[in-house]
Amino acid sequence: MARTPTEIKSLARAHTYSAIKTLSHIMNEPSAPHAARVAAVKELLDRGWGKATQLHGGDPDAGPIVMTWEK
Repeated sequence: MARTPTEIKSLARAHTYSAIKTLSHIMNEPSAPHAARVAAVKELLDRGWGKATQLHGGDPDAGPIVMTWEK
């Protein structure tokens, strides 16, 4: 039987403590590859503090972008 997105979220959230503990272990493991440690740090920070703000750049001399919706 297929599960609903709500059920899947609930199942995933049941593993939160274990997942955070695993990420913490990877982050603190000196022999782990640097890429794995950085990925663990990023995931922990994103969950604890939210993802970093991403600035969107463009041509500062151009006018604002206008979007329209046509049916």
